[in-house]
Amino acid sequence: MDVTPISHRIIADLLQRHTGQQLTEGRLWRIDSALAGLFREYGIDNADQLVCLLATDDMGELARKVVEALLNNETYFFRDLQLFGQLAETVLPDLAARRAASRRLSIWSAGCSTGQEALSLAMLFVNRPEQWRGWTIDILGTDVSARAVAAARRACYTQFEIQRGLGVAQMLKHFSETPRGWEPDPALLAPIRYRVGNLLDAQARHDRFDLVLCRNVLLYFDQSTKALAFDRLCEALRPDGWLMLGAGETASGKAGALAPTTGVQGLFRHGGGPHPIAAPRRPAARTATAAR
Repeated sequence: MDVTPISHRIIADLLQRHTGQQLTEGRLWRIDSALAGLFREYGIDNADQLVCLLATDDMGELARKVVEALLNNETYFFRDLQLFGQLAETVLPDLAARRAASRRLSIWSAGCSTGQEALSLAMLFVNRPEQWRGWTIDILGTDVSARAVAAARRACYTQFEIQRGLGVAQMLKHFSETPRGWEPDPALLAPIRYRVGNLLDAQARHDRFDLVLCRNVLLYFDQSTKALAFDRLCEALRPDGWLMLGAGETASGKAGALAPTTGVQGLFRHGGGPHPIAAPRRPAARTATAAR
């Protein structure tokens, strides 16, 4: 017997309409805890009263606040360390060889949250200045959450946030402690730009990327929405581009367009058969360990 309150289903539908993300039956419990701050702000006690307010909100400010509160913006520096090791040791050298004539790389962090992923990417380039001197690197971070994008643009991290994924040496090398918090060096921020955007929206024709990171986003989509998301990712990738998903995500159903790499889970090439990929060389592993 279904005992899920109707108000919870209405709120879950609101989230899905705005973002494509689905709150499954097993995750509906988090609605009340996620919206507790809004209950206090509006002087109400529960989701039933919130739904009544939403009925007069005409999909305005309150609806946006509800969606923002329900989004999961979990992130940290160098999340899934093995995959970042593969980026540094295999993917970026491959792209460097393929783009040697233009000396330009374009990267998309889809679902960038509060900016740690984009900054982690920037560190891969800053840490190898000789290899990337003279290159134009463009890193675009997008997220459906306007609040997360605002935090990414602010680029100021608490002690707790800065320590998630970074060792002391990396903190001191790439960030400065200020009265506001930990701020990245200008060299890290230089190649990065952010904008609010939904992965499910069609990309502009000029937006084609050599590398796309879309990690732990597809987990929240149903099958039809996930298929649309893969279409958007394939449209955004250049013909020989790379796609990086979360370690537990697959490109099932897109075998003709996205070929998995063998030896590591979560990395795909655009088209062709499976691509073998070697484990990172030992020096990279030491660098990655220092990033913890």
